[in-house]
Amino acid sequence: MSITCRKYYYGDIPDNNAGGNISPEKNKLSGNDWPLWEVFIRSKQGLDHKHAGSLHATNAQMAIENARDVYTRRMEGVSIWVVESKHIHASNPEEAGSLYDPANDKVYRYPAFYDLPDELKHM
Repeated sequence: MSITCRKYYYGDIPDNNAGGNISPEKNKLSGNDWPLWEVFIRSKQGLDHKHAGSLHATNAQMAIENARDVYTRRMEGVSIWVVESKHIHASNPEEAGSLYDPANDKVYRYPAFYDLPDELKHM
C-alpha cells in the first residue's frame, strides 16, 4: 500500500477545497485542508486596511469570525476584510525593472525637481 502526500505551499489551495461550498464531510478535515484566507484590519486611527496575517477557514463568514478572535483581541479594529489567498495576484519581483520603468521619466513627481525659495526653511 502506498500513500501519497502532497505538500502545499503558501497560497497553493486545491480548487476542490476553494470557495466556501464545502460539504459537511469536508468540515471534518483538519484546519490545514481548509482554504487559506488573508486578513486585513482597519484600526480606529487609520483609514486603510493593513495586512494582519493569514488563517484557514471553510468560508468567508468563518474567516471573519476567526480573524476577529485572533487579530482584534484588544478591540483595536473597526473593520475586517478577508480574501481567499488564491484570489490574490502579485507582480514578479524579477520583472520590477520593466514594471516601474514608466515612472522613471516623470521627474516632476520627486520633490528634488522643484526649486524652493530660500525663505522656506522647514520643508
